[in-house]
Amino acid sequence: MTMHRDSALKALIPHIHDDDIVVAVYQSCFDWLALNPRDLNYVAVGAMGQASSHGLGLALANPGRRVIVLDGDGSLLMNLGALVTIANAGVANLYHFLSANRVYEVNGAHPLPGADRVDFAAMAWAAGYAGVQRFGNVDRFAAAIPQVLSLSGPQFISMEIKPGAAYPRDYAYIHSAQARSSFRAALNRG
Repeated sequence: MTMHRDSALKALIPHIHDDDIVVAVYQSCFDWLALNPRDLNYVAVGAMGQASSHGLGLALANPGRRVIVLDGDGSLLMNLGALVTIANAGVANLYHFLSANRVYEVNGAHPLPGADRVDFAAMAWAAGYAGVQRFGNVDRFAAAIPQVLSLSGPQFISMEIKPGAAYPRDYAYIHSAQARSSFRAALNRG
């Protein structure tokens, strides 16, 4: 069972606080920016696989804020070591949401190696995350979000997804100095 990514992200939006940092990459980033534009959206561009590492750095530097990572399975596959690093860093404020669709979506939807066998939730559990959950139904996911975000991190949430609505891929914005400047200013205000 799978859910549309945009439906899952829309379910998450009401639970994001004004001072939460959201780290999103590639297709999740494009969808998130269209659905919930805000200054504390950190866009990790040109760093496929680095969302979780960037999220960890932000969580360590901002222990009073929740850090929500919106990762892709293709991206995470490029940096699996981050799971162990995050699990052992002692960050209670990191929530790692994985869009698991088994393809490198923005790069032409090429299948992941071992797409039919890889289990990222099991990897996060084995790495030592405080909690791991998997959702393929948007109603069950939406109902669980408040509880998941109330738990001490790091938490890993695998969202079994398929593409939803086609949101614009605004590469000009995510590569812009404006995106970084807005984020930096918002971060420094807190």
